[in-house]
Amino acid sequence: MAVVLTLILGTLAARLAGWLGIDYVDSWPSAIAVGLAAMFVLTGVAHFVDPLRRDMIAIVPPRLPAPALLVTVTGVLELLGAAGLLYPPTRVAAAVGLFALMLVMFPANVYATRMPNPPKSMTTRLDLRTAEQVLFLFAAAVVVGLGSIQ
Repeated sequence: MAVVLTLILGTLAARLAGWLGIDYVDSWPSAIAVGLAAMFVLTGVAHFVDPLRRDMIAIVPPRLPAPALLVTVTGVLELLGAAGLLYPPTRVAAAVGLFALMLVMFPANVYATRMPNPPKSMTTRLDLRTAEQVLFLFAAAVVVGLGSIQ
């Protein structure tokens, strides 16, 4: 829930700033890019802070090698993607990259919902987690990516 709230509140705060005259966020795609960047900073940092890091490592499907390394790499990619969303010349590439990253990471979410005893922070139902992912993918790919192409 904190992730979705960060996206929504970050977007609304950025859009308000745009309405108050800050040109950087003078459109919805720009404001959503800021909200999405805030969200990815939150989730990216979580890849490095216990207990969330430990929980993320636990939900990496067992067929994948080096779960701790995968969690580190995906955290770094989320943080780089967040930075890319904030720099207009890289915004579209960052949105596309984050879209791909979310797709690649989704199987871990499915695996977590099917674990007999998933980590406490990873107990969201699959339908809710899927809805969240669709929201993030829509925001990243459609609104930010396509909305930033001029």
